[in-house]
Amino acid sequence: MTASNFDELDLFVWEGKADILDRIARCMASFDVEVTRADGLPPPQQERGVAMRPAVAIISVTVIDSGGLAHATEFLQGMPVIWVAAGSRERDSRTYPPEYLHVLPYDFTCAELRTLVAKLVRQLRAREIAPQPPDVLVAHSEAMKALLAEVGAFADCNHPVLVRGETGVGKERIAQQLHLGHQSYSKGAFVAVNCGAIPDGLFESLFFGHTKGSFTGAVHAHRGYFEQATGGTLFLDEIGDLPRYQQVKLLRVLEDGAVTRLGATSPIRVDFRLVAATNRNLREMVASGEFRADLFYRLAVIELHVPSLEERGEVDKIAIFKALLGNVLGDELETLGETPHWLSDAVAETYFPGNVRQLRNLAERVGVIARQLRGWDQNLIQRAIALTRGTPAPAISADRNGGGGSGGGVALDSNGDRKGWNSSERNRIIAALEVNDWKRQDTAQHLGISRKVLWEKMRKYQILDGEPGIPEDT
Repeated sequence: MTASNFDELDLFVWEGKADILDRIARCMASFDVEVTRADGLPPPQQERGVAMRPAVAIISVTVIDSGGLAHATEFLQGMPVIWVAAGSRERDSRTYPPEYLHVLPYDFTCAELRTLVAKLVRQLRAREIAPQPPDVLVAHSEAMKALLAEVGAFADCNHPVLVRGETGVGKERIAQQLHLGHQSYSKGAFVAVNCGAIPDGLFESLFFGHTKGSFTGAVHAHRGYFEQATGGTLFLDEIGDLPRYQQVKLLRVLEDGAVTRLGATSPIRVDFRLVAATNRNLREMVASGEFRADLFYRLAVIELHVPSLEERGEVDKIAIFKALLGNVLGDELETLGETPHWLSDAVAETYFPGNVRQLRNLAERVGVIARQLRGWDQNLIQRAIALTRGTPAPAISADRNGGGGSGGGVALDSNGDRKGWNSSERNRIIAALEVNDWKRQDTAQHLGISRKVLWEKMRKYQILDGEPGIPEDT
């Protein structure tokens, strides 16, 4: 076993009630390994970046006994896990999840620990050869084309960028594009930090790093976010949620270009491209005293606005939805055939306050329905869309074809019609749809109403595309 097996490795340890942290640190002391006690640390979310060190988790089964597994599971994000358990409990599937196959006895030796860690590191590095594809980035609308033109213009400059936009519009994707477009900083890491998830008391340790022994549990030196981002991009998401007393510390680093780890006396030079993002109005926060004016002007050298889905319009909504649906279904999409036009229309006419994040949620729902039923089940999909809109979902017809019959326990009025329905209007709409080959825009013009009103009436009367007309009573 060579030291190269452990080059720049992080070990996150949940020791619970077991005394294993110090032993692990001693076993790995001669290698380039950071051993960190993870009990109570916030989940890293995006902070590890695209070029961060490989990481392995070591968890004592006592964490499960103390109810700490939920925190550990949220933290892991695909990290390989080594469980430390007493010999008599190793094969007890009730004690720890069976998908974790790597177990060390409580009295493990240094050789056993190093051998297992080295095996998992080799697997991690083999996995890095096939990186995951990036999320969808669609830009057919004029608003999005204009934004990407700005991104292209400012990507290769060294100035800070402030990205503004509603929740879920894809501000981090824009930050990644800025990172990838920089000639020098693109070669370094993209380190993303959610400023709204930094616990009180951990800001200095997480951002500035610490030296070994600087506080209880600091068994190894740790590089903070500023150091991790050196040579790359530091993305500070939700910058408006950063408390004012922490804002001044960030400003000092930006002005000095240096950090001093907790427990150290010598500063370390840092050099990174800063991109910040917010869904809040920082100018109003400056006026009210919630956000420092000097930090705002330091961050907002360049400002970019990411348009909402509504600002981008129907063309981007439909294109993004189809791309996301393709990611969910993969090769199965070819078997299912072209996305039905009624589904595209429904997506275009739906308001998504959660923006692309909410649209992705709908695409996943629709993809699951299509995969499980091996087809575009219009009734179930329309129910999923109605739930997305926050409106009452249409009832599922007994024949699953969305017909207009009164079966399935639907309440009827004294004339035998569904309550709240006007059968004459329903049949007139179906007839107009048939005359216009079920094209909604043409049908709406034929009826003298807007397409949105037509869609609402079709939803109210549960009219599905291709439904045969019902003759009116004479």
